[in-house]
Amino acid sequence: MTRRKTSEELRSHRWFGVSDLRSFGHRSRTLQMGYELADFMGKPVIAIINTWSDINPCHVHFRARVEDVKRGVWQAGGFPLELPAMSLAENFVKPTTMLYRNFLAMETEELLRCHPVDGAVLMGGCDKTTPATIMGGVSMNLPIIYLPAGPMMRGHFGGKILGSGSDVWKYWAEKEAGAITTQQWNDMEAGIARSHGTCMTMGTASTMTSIAEALGLTLPGAASIPAADAAHPRMAAACGRRIVEMVWEDLKPQDILTRKSFENALIVHNALAGSTNAMIHLIAMARRAGIEVSLQDFDDFAQRVPVIANLRPSGAWLMEDFHVAGGIRALMARLKPLLHLGERTVTGGTLGDGIGDATVYDDDVIRPLDKPIAASGGTAILTGNIAPHGCVMKPPAAEPRLLQHTGPALVFDTYDAMSAAVNDPDLDVTPDHIMVLRNAGPIGGPGMPEWGMLPLPKKLLQQGMRDMLRISDARMSGTSYGACILHVSPEAYVGGPLAAVRNGDRITVDVPKRSIHLHLDDAAIAERLKSWSPPSRDYPRGYNRLFAQHVSQAHEGCDFDFLEGAGGIPEPEIH
Repeated sequence: MTRRKTSEELRSHRWFGVSDLRSFGHRSRTLQMGYELADFMGKPVIAIINTWSDINPCHVHFRARVEDVKRGVWQAGGFPLELPAMSLAENFVKPTTMLYRNFLAMETEELLRCHPVDGAVLMGGCDKTTPATIMGGVSMNLPIIYLPAGPMMRGHFGGKILGSGSDVWKYWAEKEAGAITTQQWNDMEAGIARSHGTCMTMGTASTMTSIAEALGLTLPGAASIPAADAAHPRMAAACGRRIVEMVWEDLKPQDILTRKSFENALIVHNALAGSTNAMIHLIAMARRAGIEVSLQDFDDFAQRVPVIANLRPSGAWLMEDFHVAGGIRALMARLKPLLHLGERTVTGGTLGDGIGDATVYDDDVIRPLDKPIAASGGTAILTGNIAPHGCVMKPPAAEPRLLQHTGPALVFDTYDAMSAAVNDPDLDVTPDHIMVLRNAGPIGGPGMPEWGMLPLPKKLLQQGMRDMLRISDARMSGTSYGACILHVSPEAYVGGPLAAVRNGDRITVDVPKRSIHLHLDDAAIAERLKSWSPPSRDYPRGYNRLFAQHVSQAHEGCDFDFLEGAGGIPEPEIH
């Protein structure tokens, strides 16, 4: 039987439980807020890291949902404290929320360190909030449980279902080609986002919450519950009850996260054909836990794990359909032969315990292992002289003809130049061209914006073309699709070989061989780089300067060099 902590062993005891002048102040100021001594003395103090804000539609329900978490904490005999944190609204934060993922990770870690906290519920969901809060929680290594925001309801337009992002790109191309009217476009705008919650496609949000569950950091089934479902507040209250018990059990991230739990995350990611952004985030999360995960791991698992979630952008359905079909537990039930079922989770039991007897209710939404939407290859890692440290592609989201292709490069150094060119009816471009955007990586962007799904030239759209090869050192939204090769590492801005590519250079992409090749020898590339210099990107002060000085490259997870790992920082002195 696991030994339970005593109240004197609680971390918060240093603030509230001792008899000195400073603890007098802590107790009296807590009484000042209207609490009784019986509310907090000798009880686990639970931080609720809430990423709600008025400008984050994915988390708009968190203002109410935090009260459900508090209810659960009170029920279990704990003392809840809501601590607001940066909201990172994917739709509104510019140039990209990725610029601030590490900021939120630092904020989470330091909120937990400096306050009288024994454990925490991490409320996130919108893309970067999942890895960020988990990274901070893992580095602090207090008991934590992750509460996913949940996907929104599916969209509707003209009698058809609409998926976040994926159908925006699809119908924008149709609008640019003159195939739909402005009024139809406006009707879509009003019908695509019908409730609070994250994108309801298998974009970055649902990819990362599913990964959090596969790692063992959520309650069973939490990742696929829609935000507007009545089960969601019940799950929130259950998180509050469970975190109190985790504190008494002293069950921390370092007790849960192992190499095998990260392999479970890789398996689930590939079965979902999850977002390419997961490669950056999972590597960073693993490094916080002192575990090595590489791009090669993603490719190795992709080649042996079938894609069984028939979800957009790689499939047909949406997250609401996925939940009704059995959700994440049912998907993992299908994956039992591949998963490490004995890995520990926040429940105190195992991943296998959490899956239990979960059942699939729709074999088209969650396919059997022998009838997948793709036998392998949810993601592919390509390497070659243009990307010596690798780059990323999602083959199921691309037209098959482009998985083996050679063509001339059409190169852009800025997004503005590319945007102007694709709208030029006289642009010298053919379907065989390979569009290249550079200086959009971690430092060059800055923050590696989601610019990698380059808009197709209007000239080609009007000819009926809907996909072409595109290469960049940027990222793309997890809701995006197409033959987009991303995260080229090292990025052009720091002198990576992508900086040497010129218009007309021939590039060969061979996805089955995991190869990307610029038809120049090493000497020619080196000679070109001698005369190359990065565009001006000097930050004299502020967070951008800190970011540029300390961020790592895409294949390393884009964390700050001084943040990797856990522990090592002493508890704050109290005087």
